[in-house]
Amino acid sequence: MAYRTNAALATHPASTDGADPEAFGRFIRIGGVKKTFPSRAGGEVPVLSGIDLDIAENEFVSLVGRSGCGKTTLLNIVAGLEAASSGEISIDGKPVTGPGQGQGVVFQQHALFPWLTAADNVAFGFRKAGLSKTERRNRSIELLKLVGLEAAAARYPREMSGGMQQRVSIARALALDPQILLMDEPFGALDELTRIELQQELLRIWQARRKTVVFVTHSINEALTLSDRIVLLAPDPGRIKRVFDVRMPRPRSRTTPEFNALYEEIWSELSS
Repeated sequence: MAYRTNAALATHPASTDGADPEAFGRFIRIGGVKKTFPSRAGGEVPVLSGIDLDIAENEFVSLVGRSGCGKTTLLNIVAGLEAASSGEISIDGKPVTGPGQGQGVVFQQHALFPWLTAADNVAFGFRKAGLSKTERRNRSIELLKLVGLEAAAARYPREMSGGMQQRVSIARALALDPQILLMDEPFGALDELTRIELQQELLRIWQARRKTVVFVTHSINEALTLSDRIVLLAPDPGRIKRVFDVRMPRPRSRTTPEFNALYEEIWSELSS
């Protein structure tokens, strides 16, 4: 069974550009995806087992689950960085055969080039776009401004905090205006205050640019703050246990009864 977006998502105050994939077409289609890795004994270890999931254009979906449930593996398959052992992945009806099909990726570790400034790190994303040096510079400054770092354009990674480095990583991922933003625990290594600030920043960027986002996190709070839907994965092997629609308008308070009730429901499923 393929999990679908509830049509009510399209009417959320904060998701007016969202779409029900059943009504408007499945933007990302994950069908029967399985993944195995070789074992030391010479056999195969199943990591993902029959993942079926449809994601609509402009939808924000979080993957949540215990370590080892295959969240990052599934994200890498959607990114085209790994191949599925079986099943299909398509974006806008076209099979995913590798990276560079409209996917921008942000990892937990920022992976910036230490010898390049913030502006040059972002401009690196334009290296195959056929732009002049001046055009690359102007666009990189524009993206740094989008993530609130225009004043840090000339700084090197060692001169920036972890939160600032991740903002640069997000700007670089946005450099070629990807249709899809794939994020693998991008705020997991940050302190709690910085993490909350970057969650708010990401939502601002998402609402301004309207990307389809697939976001991996261990944090239920983070998933509830950000997502239209939360996909709960169970391990051994990784499979979808349940999908939660998050129908609260944004911005979301973490202290409301509705927020806390949904948190407890997800926690109960996760811990059972």
